[in-house]
Amino acid sequence: MIAALQTHPSKPLPQNQNPNKHSSISNGSSSSSTTTTDSGLLFRQKVLYLEALKVDTTKALTINPSVRTAPLQSLKSVQRCLHSMGVHSSAHGRLFDMFPSLLTCDPHADLYPVLDFLLHDVAIPFRDVEKCVIRCPRLLISDVPRQLRPALYFLRRLGFVGRHAVDCHTTVLLVSSVEDTLIPKLEFVQSLGFSYRDTVWMVLRNPALLTYSVEGNLRPKADYFLNEMKGDSAELKRFPQYFAFSLERKIKPRHRLLLDHGFEMSLPEMLKVSDGKFSNRLVEMRLQSLDEKLTLKRGHIPRHNNNIRCILGCATPQYPLIEYYEYSKEG
Repeated sequence: MIAALQTHPSKPLPQNQNPNKHSSISNGSSSSSTTTTDSGLLFRQKVLYLEALKVDTTKALTINPSVRTAPLQSLKSVQRCLHSMGVHSSAHGRLFDMFPSLLTCDPHADLYPVLDFLLHDVAIPFRDVEKCVIRCPRLLISDVPRQLRPALYFLRRLGFVGRHAVDCHTTVLLVSSVEDTLIPKLEFVQSLGFSYRDTVWMVLRNPALLTYSVEGNLRPKADYFLNEMKGDSAELKRFPQYFAFSLERKIKPRHRLLLDHGFEMSLPEMLKVSDGKFSNRLVEMRLQSLDEKLTLKRGHIPRHNNNIRCILGCATPQYPLIEYYEYSKEG
């Protein structure tokens, strides 16, 4: 049988026909499919990783397409860097969501220089680094030599030294452009009639002045105070916090209530108290005014009990007052 098989060799294959051709094609297709599948799985892992951090993946991929091809370990290395800076993991998702470019940054080239700047140039205690980052995440994407250090030098020349030195509450000023932001705001405050020295004093007392928009905040509030309230600029110097209050929701409504009833208050009295306390104070002022008018008109109050029903008429949806008060005065 073996001899017979040997005397009848198998038919030669046709020319140019490769017995492994179909196998090769099959293997290539399988390899390509496997690679595609692996890429899909890796991408899915990154998406799940970002979603676990509560990052808007669509936004992140749109703003920073490099996230799509970046290795997952690269993303995790950024998170480890933030941990080493003292930033709690619960804040990482918010930081990545605000600035997706952080996801593919180089920790050693981009993040650690910021940490070194905060610790050594600004002299922020390590325990406060997290506060700096949470209050102003933009610090993490700011260039130290071109942005942060020039702003620090300018602020120090302005007077942010000693007890006014930049701290975790004011590091937000470091991300502002000296030429395009800080100087124009100082010039605007001076244009209200303040000397340079007074302007600096106001800024040191209330550094937030340098974070407000000139056209969106400072100018309309200054115009209302000087033109509608007929205020004295000296009062703004004493209370620069005026610019921190909402013009439409607090300054205008309270000023108009006082104006309608002929009363006056200092800016701190008018703005620093809650709605309830302001409303109560307005009631007290009306009662006192009514008492004084009655005393002047009658010359005296009868010695027997006298109930005076006061129709206050100053209730508003924002400051709902009791419309009727019983006021008993014993002679």
